Amino acid sequence: MEYLEGLFSLNGLFTLAMLILLQAILGFDNLLYISIESKRVEASLQQKVRRIGIGLAIILRIALLFVVKGMISAFEDPFLTLGSESEDSWFRCSINLESLVVLFGGAFILYTAVKEIFHMISVHGLDHDENAAQRTFGSALFWIIMMNLIFSFDSILSAMALTDNMLIISIAIAISGILMIVLADNVSEFLKRNRMYEVLGLFILFIVGVMLVSEGGHKAHLSFFGHEIVAMQKSTFYFVIAVLVLVDIVQSRYQKKLLAAAERRAAHG
Repeated sequence: MEYLEGLFSLNGLFTLAMLILLQAILGFDNLLYISIESKRVEASLQQKVRRIGIGLAIILRIALLFVVKGMISAFEDPFLTLGSESEDSWFRCSINLESLVVLFGGAFILYTAVKEIFHMISVHGLDHDENAAQRTFGSALFWIIMMNLIFSFDSILSAMALTDNMLIISIAIAISGILMIVLADNVSEFLKRNRMYEVLGLFILFIVGVMLVSEGGHKAHLSFFGHEIVAMQKSTFYFVIAVLVLVDIVQSRYQKKLLAAAERRAAHG
């Protein structure tokens, strides 16, 4: 009853709207990963794997919310400390559960992005590449759920900083999950129709991996030769994404002009 009263208050409704917006912003990188990952299964199963994967991930994310709330010290307290505090120590870290999960997620996304980029430039036939399923339905479903949970840590901890009303946070997670299902289908269809943007998507995914690795390293207090890893700021991340998109737009328009000019020269030649 206390949670319900908090939900239907003016402050509760405002907090719910803010959390939905926060989940949407933080879910952008997750959405891109889901769209790229689902493309690797058989075409007839792609929409199904996206919807089931996100649906199961919503349920697990809400469960994770209560786990994190009940075990907040386990996620914050370090369980492995290496190196000394002295300045001449070449390596130092203080790893907790949260930093380990974020580091693993970032490293896996970096690996996925680099592998897909190399696959893209090494493939001989685009038609063959498009029709070749690289993952089974179960494998893709597993990785979509796992990466969704890894991306959940930031959004859950940010949500808990705004409110302690678990009902409000759970509703925000459910609504953002439904929006993600709709948007994942649209993003995937856009990438299918505009395959030149796959390169942009993969490099954005690469930047996401860099951001997560730096964030995980910062949370783990990783330092090498006295220099501590600093987390990439969200503002820096979005600025880099904006620059990548702008460069891609300018380059594609310039390329169209060059092709048009070459066609005119060929017609007059």
